[in-house]
Amino acid sequence: MSSHSIPPHPTLERYYRSDQDRPEAVNRLFDAGASSYELVCKVMSLGTGERYRGQALVSAGLVEGARILDIATGTGLVLRSAAKITGPRGLAVGLDPSRGMLGECRKNSDAPLFQARGESLPFADASFDMVSMGYGLRHVQDLRTLFEECHRVLKPGGRLLVLELTNPRSVWARRLNRFYLGVVVPKIAYVTTGRQAARQMMEYFWDTIENCVPPDVILQAIREGGFAEARREVTGGILSEYVALRNR
Repeated sequence: MSSHSIPPHPTLERYYRSDQDRPEAVNRLFDAGASSYELVCKVMSLGTGERYRGQALVSAGLVEGARILDIATGTGLVLRSAAKITGPRGLAVGLDPSRGMLGECRKNSDAPLFQARGESLPFADASFDMVSMGYGLRHVQDLRTLFEECHRVLKPGGRLLVLELTNPRSVWARRLNRFYLGVVVPKIAYVTTGRQAARQMMEYFWDTIENCVPPDVILQAIREGGFAEARREVTGGILSEYVALRNR
C-alpha cells in the first residue's frame, strides 16, 4: 500500500505475512467459515443483530423506493433488512469479495449480488442513495480508498452508514470484551458448528477488533474520502454507527 493509505489495523502475522497477502488470506477465512457465519452471529448477538441492523438503516435515512449498496454483505444480514425497507420500488444490492459468503447469501436473498472489493466498486458514479457496510470495515486494505469509492457511487445528498464494533474505553469493560469476543465466541462457534474453520474465523474477527484503529481515525478517513457531516453514534459502549453525507 502507498504511504497515504489508511489500513484499519496493523498486519496480523498470525493470518498473513504482509498487507499484499491480506485480501487472499481474509477471503480464505470467510470462504471456509461462510456456512457457519450467520448462526454464530445470531448466537453472539442473542438473536437481536438483524433487528438492530434494520433500525440503524432507518435511523440513517433509508426509505422505501431508495437504492442501496451493501458492501461486505456477507450472508446478507444487512442486505435483507435493506430490501424489506426499500420495498419493490427500490433496489438493494449486495457486494462481497468472498465467494463462500455470497453463496450463503443467495440462499436467503433474491437481491442482486456482486463479487468485488469495496475499494474497487463495479458501479457507475452516482448510482445509489445509500451505501452501507456492516462489520466489514476491519477487513479492507485501505480505508481512504474505500470511502472514496463509496463517495463516488453515491448520488449527491446520498448517505453512508458503517456499523462497526469498537472496544470500550473502560479497562474492565475492555477485559470483559476480550474475554467474551476473544475466548467465549470462538468456543461457541466451534461447539455450535463443530467446525474449526468457524472458530478460526471468529478468532480473526476478534483480533481485528482489538487492533482496529480508533474511531477518530475512521472519522478522519471518511472525511478525507470526500464526505461531510461525518459523525459517530455509540450503542452499549461497543456498537458504533458511522454516518456521513455526500454533499450536493
